Amino acid sequence: MEVRYGDTLALAGLDLTVGAGERVAVVGPSGAGKSTLLGLLNGSVTATAGSVEVLGTAPGALSGRDLRRLRARVGTVHQQLELVGPLRVVHNVNAGRLANWPTWRAAWSLLRPQGVPEVAEALRQVGLAERMYERTERLSGGQRQRVAVARVLVQRPDLVLADEPVSALDPALAERTLALLTALAAERGGTVVASLHDPALALRHCHRVVGLVGGRIALDAPAAAVTPADLAEFYGVSA
Repeated sequence: MEVRYGDTLALAGLDLTVGAGERVAVVGPSGAGKSTLLGLLNGSVTATAGSVEVLGTAPGALSGRDLRRLRARVGTVHQQLELVGPLRVVHNVNAGRLANWPTWRAAWSLLRPQGVPEVAEALRQVGLAERMYERTERLSGGQRQRVAVARVLVQRPDLVLADEPVSALDPALAERTLALLTALAAERGGTVVASLHDPALALRHCHRVVGLVGGRIALDAPAAAVTPADLAEFYGVSA
């Protein structure tokens, strides 16, 4: 399978299977194709050649209600967060449930927020309980990153995709946040695929490490078989 952006080859010769319940860390140098891989899994990126199957379905073959159902089962913490700054935190967290809500409920929730107890609990878990009604644009970068995580917590998806989900957090918050995401998946028998910039976090929170270099898989091994020194060397590989 491959992905091209014009003349640029973002992913090449990719052959990867992730089983239900796995926690997979995707690592590699900047520009290696990590975000493109996660985009393939949430349907925002289309393969130029080859095929992609997510939760037993080919995203590219879906439209309308079927695509909406698939998106309800896939939760993404985007690297750019994809939050609406002028909206209050409660609305951005509730966005994780829009695929499961009828249009009238989503519209009504902008006037009178729905599911407030669940939103409050998710925000409590990420340490932002007191920020629920604050405008999201007033938060710090790290706080906004935690809002994006809370959005996935209320969504409760079968597949969690996280693109550098703790890059703006201090070490203690990073550990806690990754633990929340992996616990969410574990309690539902779900799967986590996370792009991580910290090798130590990858080894502590994931079962398997997949490394990309230049859009190709250069490493695929159980986390228990990989050492921090291995990953340090891997990150030093030039794409």
